[in-house]
Amino acid sequence: MTSVPELHTAPEAVDLSIVMPCLDEAETIGSCIEKAKSGLASLGISGEIVVGDNGSTDGSQAIAERLGARVVDVAERGYGAALMGAIDASRGRYIIMADSDDSYDFREVGPFVDELNNGADLVVGCRLPVGGGRIVPGAMPWKHRWLGTPVLTMLSRLFFGTAIHDINCGMRGFRRDSYDRLELQTTGMEYASEMIIKAALNELRINEVPITLYPDGRSGVPHLRSWRDGWRHLRFMLLFSPRWLFLIPGLLLFAIGLGFGIPLAFKPVAVGSVVFDTNTLLVMAMAVIVGFQFVMFAVFAKVFAVAEGLLPPDARVAWLAKPHRMESGLLTGLVIAVAGVGLLFAAVAEWGHTDFGALSYADSLRIVIPGVTCIVLGVQLVFSSFFVGVLQLRRVHRRPPRHQP
Repeated sequence: MTSVPELHTAPEAVDLSIVMPCLDEAETIGSCIEKAKSGLASLGISGEIVVGDNGSTDGSQAIAERLGARVVDVAERGYGAALMGAIDASRGRYIIMADSDDSYDFREVGPFVDELNNGADLVVGCRLPVGGGRIVPGAMPWKHRWLGTPVLTMLSRLFFGTAIHDINCGMRGFRRDSYDRLELQTTGMEYASEMIIKAALNELRINEVPITLYPDGRSGVPHLRSWRDGWRHLRFMLLFSPRWLFLIPGLLLFAIGLGFGIPLAFKPVAVGSVVFDTNTLLVMAMAVIVGFQFVMFAVFAKVFAVAEGLLPPDARVAWLAKPHRMESGLLTGLVIAVAGVGLLFAAVAEWGHTDFGALSYADSLRIVIPGVTCIVLGVQLVFSSFFVGVLQLRRVHRRPPRHQP
């Protein structure tokens, strides 16, 4: 067996860094480090073990250092913050991360390295039997096994086209240069989702290997909060997918409003014994307006995310960025608004035919409601076009002045 050197004193780059977050893990950190050392020795490659400590008060740091790991103090609290601190301080060409609660076996690093050697950018472990993994009885709560993990994984496949079966698995391997491209930001549990989502959006090669999940070796309360952290994962997915959060619901509302509203603008519509009239027309007008707002929110979110580097460049955003697009939006909005004003004048003219006396409200509302809707849509489109232009303004990032001795 190849011995593992005192890696925390080696200044040079290494082949593999094994990193783990730590917050009061004195019961398990020693076992994890010993298994990580065995995993490195079995591979026969240069490596190091880096622990991102998040403010432990139980002596975890001393245990890790005594066993040859390098401990990095990370002041900002959070699972993602601890991992980012450890990864930033690591020196490996490849990096493998996993929790330090002894639920993952660091002796199983071989398949991850094999996949990375074969060209994968990110390798995700799979604990679920559907992907060949194994869950030891008592290792995963039922709500994670049958609800949280399957639902979040399904959404990641739907929203982002990922081909993995276990988005929440905490044991992963990746290339240093591929990781740097992702520029991960989140500091909490949603860090795990951000990594996979950004890797998929940047079209990195993502592979999956089956692993075994073991029961948490700690006797205290787990750091994970199921419902809170599950919501944070879901919220992050939605924020990174304006198509599903805004665009698709908006288009559905807009289509329903137009589909049912246009016939009602001419006459009542009877379905059996039920008659739909101007009250329904008003509701459909609301659907059109709200749907249009959702669509514009999708545009705003996409343009902002691309401009800030949160999402990769998109051909549709580039199309919007062309100089004449804002002017086209302004002109279209003005035409729609003028058409709405014209409908209101038509309603006043219709009222004038009765010498401005009593009139049929149903008949007049069939003109007024579409007119008001057109005015609102036109004004929204005008100001939305301006706002898209604002979001695309390029900012100059000035370098700070050099220090003068």
